[in-house]
Amino acid sequence: MRRTAALAAVLALAGCGGGKGGATQQAQQTTTAQGCTSAPAHVHPNGGYPNKHLKLEPAKTYKLVFETNCGSFTITLDQKLAPNATGSLVSLAQRGFFNDTFFHRIVPGFVIQGGDPTGQGSGGPGYETHDKVPANAAYVHGVVAMAKTGAERAGTAGSQFFVVTGQDANLPPDYAIVGKVTQGLDVVDRIGTLGDANEHPTQNVVISKVRIETS
Repeated sequence: MRRTAALAAVLALAGCGGGKGGATQQAQQTTTAQGCTSAPAHVHPNGGYPNKHLKLEPAKTYKLVFETNCGSFTITLDQKLAPNATGSLVSLAQRGFFNDTFFHRIVPGFVIQGGDPTGQGSGGPGYETHDKVPANAAYVHGVVAMAKTGAERAGTAGSQFFVVTGQDANLPPDYAIVGKVTQGLDVVDRIGTLGDANEHPTQNVVISKVRIETS
């Protein structure tokens, strides 16, 4: 599936919130569908986190377990592909950054996007990391990568991430790939149906907690 007209906008931080009355207004709904329980969504202050991205131990496998009101899913991180972005995600998860945030953008058949504390689509931790993106980067079903603005160079990352729900997002190699969903892909796919024509969530999909597992 190609969405060439949306490549610059769909994953750009500045365009993800829909402005006032957009994603935030939608997120105030508390209806349930697709196996999700009712959950309130809250916005949080933007920025303010010092850049303490970790140097992960190369011999270990790191997983992030996202617990949501629609079920849980696990992302196995690929620190070789994006050592700085993956280290940052683990650090932010340790500090509870993602707790009680919500997926502010859901594009059926394309991606789900979260990691913005404000829910407006332009928030982040207050710092950014950079990784080199391989020329052959493939954004296929279940791949997790970091969102950025069109003005930022390839491989720039803050806290916003997206999970590909279509078979192939057909994106250029601009977005740091941090891993893939290795458990709960069915949960991600169900969340991926909860978007309207304006790419706003039709109900709250709240991340209650992100757990870190290592092996």
